[in-house]
Amino acid sequence: MTEVKHTIIDEIGLIEISNPPVNAISASVRKGLLNSINELGANNLIKAIVIAAPGRTFLAGADIKEFGKNVDGPILSEVCDKIEVLDKVVVASLHGTPLGGGLEVAMSAHYRIAAPKTKVGLPEVLLGILPGAGGTQRLPRLCGVSMALDMMLTGRHVNIDEAFKNGIIDEIAEDDDTVKNGISYARRLLKRNSDVRPTSEISDKIDNLDEIKKTIEKIKSETLIKAKNLFSPHAIIKSVEEGLNLSFPNAIDNERRLFKECIESPQRQGLIHSFFAERAITKVPELELGKPKELKKIGVIGGGTMGTGISMAAMNAGFSVVMIEQNDEAIEKALTKINATYDRNVKLGRISSEQKNQIMSLFTAVTNMDNLIDRELVIEAVFENMEIKKQVFAKLNTICSKECILASNTSYLDVNEIASVVENPSRVIGLHFFSPANIMKLLEIVVADKTSDDTVATAFLLAKRMKKVPVRSGVCDGFIGNRVLSKYLIGTYHMVEDGASPFHIDTVLRNFGCAMGVFQVIDLAGGDIGWATRKRKAPFRHKDDRYVEIADRVCENGWFGQKTSKGYYLYGDGIKPLTANPEINIICENERQRVGIKPKSFSDQEILDKYIAAMVFEGVKILQEKIAIRPSDIDVVYTNGYGFPRWRGGPMKYADMVGLDKILLNIQKFSEEDPRFWSPPELLIDLVKNNKNFDSLN
Repeated sequence: MTEVKHTIIDEIGLIEISNPPVNAISASVRKGLLNSINELGANNLIKAIVIAAPGRTFLAGADIKEFGKNVDGPILSEVCDKIEVLDKVVVASLHGTPLGGGLEVAMSAHYRIAAPKTKVGLPEVLLGILPGAGGTQRLPRLCGVSMALDMMLTGRHVNIDEAFKNGIIDEIAEDDDTVKNGISYARRLLKRNSDVRPTSEISDKIDNLDEIKKTIEKIKSETLIKAKNLFSPHAIIKSVEEGLNLSFPNAIDNERRLFKECIESPQRQGLIHSFFAERAITKVPELELGKPKELKKIGVIGGGTMGTGISMAAMNAGFSVVMIEQNDEAIEKALTKINATYDRNVKLGRISSEQKNQIMSLFTAVTNMDNLIDRELVIEAVFENMEIKKQVFAKLNTICSKECILASNTSYLDVNEIASVVENPSRVIGLHFFSPANIMKLLEIVVADKTSDDTVATAFLLAKRMKKVPVRSGVCDGFIGNRVLSKYLIGTYHMVEDGASPFHIDTVLRNFGCAMGVFQVIDLAGGDIGWATRKRKAPFRHKDDRYVEIADRVCENGWFGQKTSKGYYLYGDGIKPLTANPEINIICENERQRVGIKPKSFSDQEILDKYIAAMVFEGVKILQEKIAIRPSDIDVVYTNGYGFPRWRGGPMKYADMVGLDKILLNIQKFSEEDPRFWSPPELLIDLVKNNKNFDSLN
């Protein structure tokens, strides 16, 4: 297949690019584009060239499978430079989502026209790299340094109106016919005798060097706080800053040098793994056969933190929502919380008052469950108690239509047992949202033994509508995320009882790149939640299991974290963030004395080794039991729901980068102290024995 072809229409050369599904700029596309440019550029009868990609989107960016590999073909920077220096007017006709290299090609053209719903961006930072084909130099010349750095440091997609207003796009077309738009615009430019206009020669937005210097210094200081552990954001700033003091060709060379440094960074490896891992999550067996049901009406049972969050996530996606609560007081409380959330969004300019009213019109809250009779999906979000949940599902079984999908938002409980009270368990599924559910992206889709393919397919469609990141899980206590969490929490408490400070542990994890430390997370979620789980599991705990009671002592004092203004840390007006609760150390010392443990000190590395080993240990067990389909699914859960640094790829990818042999050695060493907790998993032993890694299982 020829990805790039060109034709001549009167005095205009038309280059059309087609590389389905998303017009990635592969080596063959670059080669074909360069050949067409050279051939049309040498034709003296041609006065203008139009570059278009009349498929799903204009060029969507580089083919990241090629990163770090020796590929036969010109680099994109060479192609862009060749486009810019042509002595004929070059028009890029955009539509869809021209991102990364696609926008870089467009910026190397002399003029840009775009279809009405086009969005543009340079999201390379999300892959641990920088725009390497002139993006860091051309974008500031078009829209100014401040907006250019904002786009490149966030990776955000800019809508066509903002792009036009700020000079990235020259004209907005009236329809989506990208070839017609490009040809028509080129004809108008020729009729006006418009000059060739290289982006590299546009300077009006970069000539106030004093103001630009202040802008860059401000962004530098902000980036040091937001992305202190990341390489590529600082490389992006450096490329822009240094490029302003160099000739354009030298600035391009400097950008290329910094791009190569990003490619060699281990962060790039982790971020690209995350990119592919998130695209693999829909490769599940049920989606091959299942037919999703189109949903319009959703019911939510429970108006607490999870119920209100799930309701807002559904309303934001355009679903009609009926919430069930026990009494009018609970309904009023839920309504107040939902209203306050949308009022804040209006105040911050995220939505308009009209949009808020439109969203709220989708919501009804009542006490009578009979109002769920017309719902196509009902999500239960009541207290995490098996008997209560079974009572709810038994009622739903009699009230709802036989086609209605019944979902539980349980975070730990057995979905098979919940489904046992439903006449047709094939329509029962677990939908584990993460709090706050209207913001957090992760959604664990828990497939029970009798859940049908159609039910699973519908759950994935729901996730797509809600803009969630769905990960399939089998049924076990805690599913993927909380099961791994439970393992490393126990391991963490072992360390604390052995002498480690909770605050030292949190510091190590934050320095590693985690959004929060373990004990910060406990305070955020509420210590009472974990306490309830420990009580639930107590009758099943083996007498030989090591059980640390430090967390119970904290909860017995009523210190549940942020909700009580006191947990492992202190909270309230005038209290600095991460102010340690001094009484925690007293509890730890008392518990060590009670069980007869002589405390020892832990190095940063020892803390990190045990944290990673516990995560990988349980991740391997989850894979052995086929709870997760692939290791990368565990990574997606942890980078999207538990604050594990995305740039490290997730716990399983990080283990690959460290070396599974080293992880296994650590587990074997820890098992000498506690063979019951640390007995090395067979799958891990086999992988090391056969010189394989987790990536080989993806």
